[in-house]
Amino acid sequence: MTSRAHPIRAIAVAAVLALVASACGGDDSSDATETTAAPSVTTTTTAAVATTTTTVAPTTTTTVSTTLAGPTTTTLPGEPFDIGPSPGDVLSVVAVAFDDVLNLRAGPGTDFEVLKKMPPRYDRVIANGRAQALPNSIWYEVTALGVTGWASSTYLAELGSTDDITSQIVEKLGEIPTAETMADLGRIVAESYPAVERPLRVRMSGEPSVGDLGEVIYDVVGFADDSVRGLRLHVFGQPTESGDGFSLKSVEATALCARGVDGAGVCI
Repeated sequence: MTSRAHPIRAIAVAAVLALVASACGGDDSSDATETTAAPSVTTTTTAAVATTTTTVAPTTTTTVSTTLAGPTTTTLPGEPFDIGPSPGDVLSVVAVAFDDVLNLRAGPGTDFEVLKKMPPRYDRVIANGRAQALPNSIWYEVTALGVTGWASSTYLAELGSTDDITSQIVEKLGEIPTAETMADLGRIVAESYPAVERPLRVRMSGEPSVGDLGEVIYDVVGFADDSVRGLRLHVFGQPTESGDGFSLKSVEATALCARGVDGAGVCI
């Protein structure tokens, strides 16, 4: 598969915390009146003095607490990473065994709370455009299963085109492979890819099943390519004539893209 250059994309992040307070008060007052005596009649009038009382209402302070989901920009561990999926890119969970899950966490790193568990091969992971680099890993902010959180980029990729590669596998192996089980047959196919520069990770992401044909899915990641991270291999087998195993019938390979795909499904 051919590697193609692609520009580096940058994204910025921000968070805001607000505090609101208010106070109120008021007063009231009355006036005093005096009456004077008339001539030739002696009358004593005592003036009534009204007492004025001022009441001050107590001051009330209201504090509004704002809770942010997950860590703020200033509390994120690591450093912003400018190479990653763009907002809205659709990713898939890759290289996770069929009986395992990928954790969606409240922040970038394994110290954060697990918000959701994404099943293997889950392909509705929406990138939010933020990436964070830790000393030994890179994390993407994504939305999956109705929750926004962070997941390790090691287990995320965009799916490219799917091609039949049966003839290439047979050529690599020098024969049509056979095995006692579909799990074994799938591993033979997956391990036909040699490790170059770094070890490959081979994971059975789809549980073996047997009907008229046997089938199993393996993810192989770690290619020495800045465009193609690996392949998802859908392996089909047919019962051998002796009935004690399976021989390879076909292999469909889906590209696992590191930097995105073009309109034709080619990794870019």
